[in-house]
Amino acid sequence: MTDQAETGPAGATENLSFEEALKRLEEIVNQLERGDVPLDKSIDLYAEGDRLRAQCQKRLDAARAKIDQIRVKADGSPGGTTPFGDA
Repeated sequence: MTDQAETGPAGATENLSFEEALKRLEEIVNQLERGDVPLDKSIDLYAEGDRLRAQCQKRLDAARAKIDQIRVKADGSPGGTTPFGDA
């Protein structure tokens, strides 16, 4: 992993796409699971991972809200709203 893959400050994670944030979160989990990271670095990684998790969850919630608003009938016409889980 390169230093470029590390996002560092909290603001840097906000500019990542969902896919980039998820990839970075997976990298952090792998680093922490290896157990070879010093304690202070582990704490920083954990905090970054928590920010990324919250960011990804927020984007997933927004996507789900959009899906809940859009329901299309078989003929392609709008069919009203239906919660995602009820479809």
